[in-house]
Amino acid sequence: MNAMNPHEARLLARKHELTRRLGKIETDLDATPNPDSEERATERENDEVLEELGLQGQMELKAIEAALRRVADGTYGTCVRCGGAISRERLEAVPHAALCRECMG
Repeated sequence: MNAMNPHEARLLARKHELTRRLGKIETDLDATPNPDSEERATERENDEVLEELGLQGQMELKAIEAALRRVADGTYGTCVRCGGAISRERLEAVPHAALCRECMG
């Protein structure tokens, strides 16, 4: 059995955390609205924030899943645009990075 690389472990941990958070956001959004009209207005504003967080989380989750596919196929750490190496520092900061610093622009 192959040892998991540290980036893969971080990606899987973050995927688990995001999945849990997205589930909680979904539960919160599905909650019964407050009958008080002032409270409902506040809840609607909160729902908009939760929806935005949910969308950001879903985008990050897709990027993590793509990075895990790159780990599996042996291309993790290689820029998907130019084929060059993604720096270790960049991967430490953003483990799901698909582009090298130059291609990021």
